[in-house]
Amino acid sequence: MPPADDAPGRPLTTAQLPGATVLPWVSSGWTHERSLRRLLDTMVQRGEVALAHRDGAGRPLWDLAERVYPDAPAVPLAQAVARRDVRRLGALGLARSRAAVAPGEPNDVGEAGEDAVVEGVRGRWRVDPEHLAAVRGGGFEGRVALLSPLDRLVFDRRRMGELFAFDYQLEQYKPAARRRWGYWAMPVLVGDRLVGKLDATAVRADGVLAVHALHEDEPWTARVREGVRAEVEDLAAWLDLVPVWPP
Repeated sequence: MPPADDAPGRPLTTAQLPGATVLPWVSSGWTHERSLRRLLDTMVQRGEVALAHRDGAGRPLWDLAERVYPDAPAVPLAQAVARRDVRRLGALGLARSRAAVAPGEPNDVGEAGEDAVVEGVRGRWRVDPEHLAAVRGGGFEGRVALLSPLDRLVFDRRRMGELFAFDYQLEQYKPAARRRWGYWAMPVLVGDRLVGKLDATAVRADGVLAVHALHEDEPWTARVREGVRAEVEDLAAWLDLVPVWPP
């Protein structure tokens, strides 16, 4: 990374950064010899570098942290953790107070929100009061959505199974012959239920979103099928691709 006094006045992609390191990153796993990326990860954790935004191709653009983060005093750790738990619960709606350690974003929310009991499920749960008030007041309006396999709703597979009884695994690391739903199968959400998976591939060279299969965990109604199809077409349009359906 260039020193602060020589840093350019704009964010840079990873490819635009100097790749030389004094000691290369050595690993027996996937990150072996990915020295620059591991250096960036370390500098982000140290508060020296930050992700400014992404370009049109989705590539991260890096900048000095002082030009990305607000110029404000650091929040005390206990206060920061409590605020993080509140935000996490706000995103999840319902979560365990304590959960197994997970890489990246944890799944527990500490003492945020209010105590809740999930019928038929053991453990201590917390619920977001705003979500609860919206449901009780009839403010919840379900819709059809295609979820990323990394979406917070399904990321915690244990929570997903306990709350939604949904059978799902990310199968991109499995041999093709052992996959049930597809390389990057997307869970299908209808209202407050997970009802199936979409197996599709963006083939940019051909300008198409190739739909391989729509897996129905239970028979879909014509309305659900129509809603899922509309979501697939919307996804294709967002990707600037044309959807191609199986025969």
